[in-house]
Amino acid sequence: MAEQVRKSVYAIATNITSALGLDTHAHWQAIMSGTRGVKEYSDEAFSKLPFWASKLDVAQWQYIQERSKTGQSLTPFEQLAMFSTKQALEQLDEPLNPNETIVLLSTTKGNVELLDRIDDERVSLAHSAGVISNALGFDNVKPQVISHACVSGVLASVYAMRLLQSGRYKNAIVIGCDRLTKFVLSGFQSFHAIDKQACRPFDAARSGINLGEAAATVILSTDDLHIPLAKIIAGSSSNDANHISGPSRTGEELGLAIHAALNEAKLDASKIDMISAHGTATKYNDEMEARAFDLCGFATTPVHSTKGYTGHTLGAAGVLESVLVIESIQHQELIPTIGYEEHGVPVSISITTAATPAEINYVLKTASGFGGSNATAIWAKA
Repeated sequence: MAEQVRKSVYAIATNITSALGLDTHAHWQAIMSGTRGVKEYSDEAFSKLPFWASKLDVAQWQYIQERSKTGQSLTPFEQLAMFSTKQALEQLDEPLNPNETIVLLSTTKGNVELLDRIDDERVSLAHSAGVISNALGFDNVKPQVISHACVSGVLASVYAMRLLQSGRYKNAIVIGCDRLTKFVLSGFQSFHAIDKQACRPFDAARSGINLGEAAATVILSTDDLHIPLAKIIAGSSSNDANHISGPSRTGEELGLAIHAALNEAKLDASKIDMISAHGTATKYNDEMEARAFDLCGFATTPVHSTKGYTGHTLGAAGVLESVLVIESIQHQELIPTIGYEEHGVPVSISITTAATPAEINYVLKTASGFGGSNATAIWAKA
């Protein structure tokens, strides 16, 4: 039997909303000019100690709340997710058919600040997904939630790709969103995982993450009514089964997910022009990722992390960083890693430190998270 030809899945619109700006273009311009969204805060509503993070300011929140008004009462988390999605939808020349469109929400915490209200249904991530999709007018298809630690955004993108390839839907709206809250910050402080200055992915002096809050949206489609920006062609996941918070020390398990994605895409490692790493700037994550890249034959492939610009945005990270991959493909330019000065991982990998024109046809996106989770996706020039 002849192999069934799978539908091509294209990104047709994007948005990123964070401290760096309220659209994708603002983020690209900021990153290409070396502007950090991360800065130091002294705010006892979050922590008794000063902390570095990327946080939306009052003016940005006022604008977001104004633009996300509906007849429903939305929490700040839901407003942020809805704002990002509306900005992406407004880029389309042709509206999406609600009967052919599924909404996927990627988040780790949602309305976690409401957790002490046991009877408040808004704590449920499924409830938030329903509220957001209904407010956007996509209430004909039940939305899906992907909440799998910090790989959520990459998993959501790959899951959306598979749903569209299957023909069940023509369009998917993938939304990644998480806010900076006292609950989240205190949790990472308890792990001693927060850097006391701006984070430095893959650098010898790295000592932890900076948290961030953001929403990011990528709209995927198999419909030829829309102008394609890039296409997602493969993806995979794996698990270290190593530790509840610590990643594998060998990188072999992330390597398995990378090889599986390459096999699905029918590519060898030499065809990958850029790697968008998870790059949290913690000691063990960066070391594990570097080992995985080395095992897979990427010693000279350009690698970057954007965590130094946006902070670690948890459930939004995989979507946000995929949007920047799409921009990189559009601009044919490598993304620089801010904060990297001295090589700090035990194998040789090529960290990009300056915005550099390059031929970019295929990009590998990786993510790793608590519980030993790993996810990969491959994006291609449309």
